[in-house]
Amino acid sequence: MEIVSYIFISSLILIFYAYFGYPISLILLSFFRHKKIEYEPNYQPMITLIITAYNEEKRIGNKLENTVQLVYPKDKLQVIVVSDGSTDNTHAIVQSYRKHGVTLHITKERRGKENAQKEAIQFAQGEIIVFSDAATIIEPQGLNHIVAPFVNPDIGSVSSEDVFLNEDGSLSGEGAYVKYEMWLRKLESKVNSVVGLSGSFFAARKGILADFSGQMQSDFRTLLNCQRMGYYGISNPKAKGIYKNIKDEKNEYDRKVRTVLRGITVYFEHLELLNLFKYGIFSYQYFTHKLMRWLVPWFILTAIISNMILTFHENIYSVILFFQVLFYLFAIIGKTKNRISRILIFKLPYYFIQVNWGILISWIRYLKGERVVMWQPSDR
Repeated sequence: MEIVSYIFISSLILIFYAYFGYPISLILLSFFRHKKIEYEPNYQPMITLIITAYNEEKRIGNKLENTVQLVYPKDKLQVIVVSDGSTDNTHAIVQSYRKHGVTLHITKERRGKENAQKEAIQFAQGEIIVFSDAATIIEPQGLNHIVAPFVNPDIGSVSSEDVFLNEDGSLSGEGAYVKYEMWLRKLESKVNSVVGLSGSFFAARKGILADFSGQMQSDFRTLLNCQRMGYYGISNPKAKGIYKNIKDEKNEYDRKVRTVLRGITVYFEHLELLNLFKYGIFSYQYFTHKLMRWLVPWFILTAIISNMILTFHENIYSVILFFQVLFYLFAIIGKTKNRISRILIFKLPYYFIQVNWGILISWIRYLKGERVVMWQPSDR
């Protein structure tokens, strides 16, 4: 039973460390290592905004209206909408914005979001490339905010901050979880580099994109390319990507599973970044923020199973199992659609279980050899 007890305690420690130990370690590191980042609001290099779309006739008009209202010198802004073989009215809508300087590029065949982005990069004239999705709304000064940190020569990519809204315009129920992730990015930016970018609105130096993959998750891989080329990636809280919640909860769950599956795929294609002697602090971040977080579902399973076994030997483990079961009951209540489910004590367990269940399914699909390249826009 000593081994089972060790497994149980280790599982709890690893779960705690993945979510709380890592940010605590960043806070401690910030006392010894605090990067000074300049934000130059008047820094306005030539940029290319690439908007990817597939059958976006319902949203592309609003996206382009939002785009033409962005405050940035028109002679320094190139806008490319790349259609991944859309079959609806997307092309006609985009063509109607030619007078605003919007260029349409249509891929020869539908091969996925990253392939579409790769094709558009070939026509990019900007020294900074900004990527955005059709569902993402950018604030008027958003482009200025996303490029301002590039005045620092060692910064290779910049991420926006995610803001999710409900249909009525209020902050999404996932606000606490999203805020946690954005807080982590702020800590990482201060100490060293972020480990991920917001895929719906991020920017990178054109040179970083020379090795752009047409099959792998572009935001994550772009950040990893920064590290390989000696640059850093940061998050700028002033640059906000605003999204409406996906209407269908199952579609949102499926999106999260695809995102993690694609992330795991990229991760294991770049294990060289775990070389602590070459990449230093980033190797620690890469291991802890990504792999440790993705391993939490397995730690949860080992904690439950080992706890159940230990209840037959010591009463204290029966008490601990009771609180574990209570936590999952709170999660079930948090899933229900009533007023009680909105209380934080129920919402947080629900989102925690939902996220980690999705990660577990992603692992199973990855281990079965599944890979995701194609994309289908979600109804928001």
